[in-house]
Amino acid sequence: MPTQIRPFRRGDRDQVTALVNAHVAAVVPGVSVSVQALLSQLEREAGEFIVDRWVRERVTLVAEQRGRVVAAAHLLRYADDDDTGEEYRNAGEIRWLVCWPDAPYWPDASQAGQALAVACHAQFTRWSVTRRFAEGALPVPGVYGVPEQWPHIRELYERMGFRREGRTEIVLVAVVGDLARPAAPLPGLGVRRTLGINGTRFTATLDGADVGWIEVDTNLDSGPRVSRVGAWADIGNLWVDPEQQRRGIGTWLLGQAAAWLDLGGATRLLDYADEDEDAYTKFLIASGFTELTRTVRQMR
Repeated sequence: MPTQIRPFRRGDRDQVTALVNAHVAAVVPGVSVSVQALLSQLEREAGEFIVDRWVRERVTLVAEQRGRVVAAAHLLRYADDDDTGEEYRNAGEIRWLVCWPDAPYWPDASQAGQALAVACHAQFTRWSVTRRFAEGALPVPGVYGVPEQWPHIRELYERMGFRREGRTEIVLVAVVGDLARPAAPLPGLGVRRTLGINGTRFTATLDGADVGWIEVDTNLDSGPRVSRVGAWADIGNLWVDPEQQRRGIGTWLLGQAAAWLDLGGATRLLDYADEDEDAYTKFLIASGFTELTRTVRQMR
């Protein structure tokens, strides 16, 4: 039976959620998206409060073979007006595309993915977009871009003509309970806790001056977004005054944040680094972080 490409129907929700969660599990351990969270993303992404307001159309397509949803894709069309960010004007984006890999019991799954990719291109043509993006931004922490664990998805994108022009980011995770809590490395070093721009901020102060800060976001699993995320948090910002670096302040700030996360029951902490940020990546690994994935941002 040939592959049927059609719009997503509510009755597809369990199969598509299972397909999405299989892709999530290959990148982030022990995390899954709920059906409700996935359906919510198809309607609106409240967390993307800057970019999402520029979206004018949303289409979700599925590829069905022999009664099974084998692939699915969520597409966006952005407005073409002065209120829309210049890079996004009249752009089409594959927000995500997921597809089961070929298996002995299902040897033609990749054909469904290819047929879906062609349908995505046709949708962009109908929208008359002037630029195209391809992503893998699923509604769970740490899964975005095109992770290296999805070579079958990258191949589909490349067959569509997308190229890896965006930067590559490293996603790392630490067990909060394993992070060190060192004593203040300098006399008079103190900490102040406030609301930051990307979560709760812990500011290091020395002789009345701010010499560094770390921000941690603990709202990654708020509401119905994800059904099983343990208690994950991520680092929004970590900065130390260049004149005060290599004096232990960064490690101490990380310990201050870890102690706070422990009180709230957080068990895992994510952070991110560009592939060329060698010093920062080495600092995180030395502090107890483990690399989860390397992901390519926005293929074009």
